[in-house]
Amino acid sequence: MLVREYRSEDLPAMIRIWNEVVEDGIAFPQLELLNEESGEAFFAAQTYNAVAEDETGQVVGLYILHPNNIGRCGHIGNASYAVRSDCRGLHIGELLVKHCLDRAKAVGFRLIQFNAVVESNIHARHLYERLGFTPLGTIPGGFLMKDGHYENICLYYYQLQQ
Repeated sequence: MLVREYRSEDLPAMIRIWNEVVEDGIAFPQLELLNEESGEAFFAAQTYNAVAEDETGQVVGLYILHPNNIGRCGHIGNASYAVRSDCRGLHIGELLVKHCLDRAKAVGFRLIQFNAVVESNIHARHLYERLGFTPLGTIPGGFLMKDGHYENICLYYYQLQQ
């Protein structure tokens, strides 16, 4: 498995994987799906994008990295991760998170903050905690699930630089 910076030819696969997570309605806050035009603009607007490529050259996962805020808080990064549904459970997410932490530090972020990890997303939460992310607290009912009920969200941070 190779994690590398995305290339323009990766965009169709990235858009499909991103949209799959949005359509699931249980992890990403977005409601709108990306199309070719909006997907290209969305990924181009990030500080850094990477893909996980399997041994056959297929894109099986991705992450986006960008500032969590602006100005005096612009040194705090934020990231989102997506793995193709038929490839989940293969530790691709862990490779993406580790790569992201290295890239975040390299581009100058001092911390990574996750604002909305859905409480029931235990695989992601266990991964973040195992990698050293610190839980900050819970926001009751902070995420509208696809089925219409509200679920708690958990906040996390990871210190990259002192």
